[in-house]
Amino acid sequence: MTMAGKRLTNTIRTLRFMAGEMTQAELGTRVGLTRQTIAAIEQGKYAPSLETAFRIADAFGVGLEEVFRWQSEGDGASG
Repeated sequence: MTMAGKRLTNTIRTLRFMAGEMTQAELGTRVGLTRQTIAAIEQGKYAPSLETAFRIADAFGVGLEEVFRWQSEGDGASG
């Protein structure tokens, strides 16, 4: 998702791995979303609502900024 040279990135895949290799389906169940929606968010194809973003962060027991970041397009880092 891009806007004014910035894009929303996330660390969901890494956090799932660190949480005992949690599947997208398991995360979806915890936050009330489908596996497909989790996959779309994880791949940056869909930006979650603020409430959903907080639910995802809460599922991992971390703060919102540990899951989602607003990055400049030119910044090669990915989440």
